[in-house]
Amino acid sequence: MTGPKTIAALLLCCALAACGGRDRPGSALPSPEFAGDIVSRNAIAKQLFGAEDYASRQSPAPIGFYSKGCLAGAAQLPETGPTWQAMRLSRNRNWGHPDTIAYIERLSRKAAQLPGWNGLYVGDISQPRGGPMASGHASHQIGLDADIWLRPATDMNLSRAEREKISSISMRRSNGAFTNSNWTRAHHELLKAAASDPAVARIFIFPGAKVQMCKDEKGDRSWLNKIRPWYGHHYHFHVRLKCPRGAANCETQAPQPAGDGCADAQDWVNNILNPPPPKPRDPNAPKPKPKRELTLADLPRQCQAVLSP
Repeated sequence: MTGPKTIAALLLCCALAACGGRDRPGSALPSPEFAGDIVSRNAIAKQLFGAEDYASRQSPAPIGFYSKGCLAGAAQLPETGPTWQAMRLSRNRNWGHPDTIAYIERLSRKAAQLPGWNGLYVGDISQPRGGPMASGHASHQIGLDADIWLRPATDMNLSRAEREKISSISMRRSNGAFTNSNWTRAHHELLKAAASDPAVARIFIFPGAKVQMCKDEKGDRSWLNKIRPWYGHHYHFHVRLKCPRGAANCETQAPQPAGDGCADAQDWVNNILNPPPPKPRDPNAPKPKPKRELTLADLPRQCQAVLSP
C-alpha cells in the first residue's frame, strides 16, 4: 500500500532529479518557491508533516501561529533524562523549538524537588517538522506547545513499552468544576513554577483547578494570570511559550486581560454547575459547513521549504 510518506518521497525525488539533485548532502536548502514545485500546495498538510521522521536541516525557527504553522530546525527531547521521560514515543512528537526543550528540562528539575515527584512525564510537544497532526491537537504546530502529565512522575526508568501503556490520571470532579482527591499542593506548586517562567505565554488547565489555585494562593498572585481555564486538560496541563526573540515569522498570541483571571475561571465553573439553556435553533438557518482540512497552501509559505529534504 502506498502511504503519504511514499507519495511525498516520490514527488520529492522526481522533482529533485529534474532540478539537478538538490538533495545532495551539504547542498543549500531550496527556497520556498522551489519547494512549491516539489509538493502540491493543495496536498493535505497533516499527511505531509505527519510523514516526516526527522527535523529539517535549517536554523531553528517557529513559523506561523500555534495552530497554523510549522517548525524549522527542531530539537528532539531525549527519550529519558535525569528528571524527565518522554511518553508515547511511537507518536514521534517529542520535538520542539530548542527553547521549548530547555524549558521542559528546567521545569523537570523543579518538579523533582516536589514531594512525591521525581521529575516529569512529558506528553506531546510537536512533530519533527511541526505542522498539523493527524490526531489529538489543533495547535502544537510550531514547536512552542507542550503537554505535561499531571500524574506524578515517580518511576523514571519506564521502558518504551511501559510508556505506551501507562496513562496519566484525572484531577477533575463534577465535569471539571472542582478538583478531586488526586490534586495535591505539589500540583499547585508545579503549575506555579511552570507559569512563573518568563518564557511562558499561558498555560491551559481545566477550570476547577484554576479556581482551586486561586483559593489556595496566599502570596504573589501574578503568575495566576497565565493559568487559563480550558475544556478538558484534566490529565495534563498545556504550556504555551512566547515567540522567541528574533523569530520574525512567528505569530504570538494576544496577551490575556490584566489581573489574576480568577473571576473568569469562576464563571467557567458556574456555567458547568448551572449551564445556560441552549439557544433555540433556527430551522431556516443553513447547516454549518464541515471544517476543511488544512492544505500546504493554508500554511505560511516558508513551510514548503521546511518539508524539503
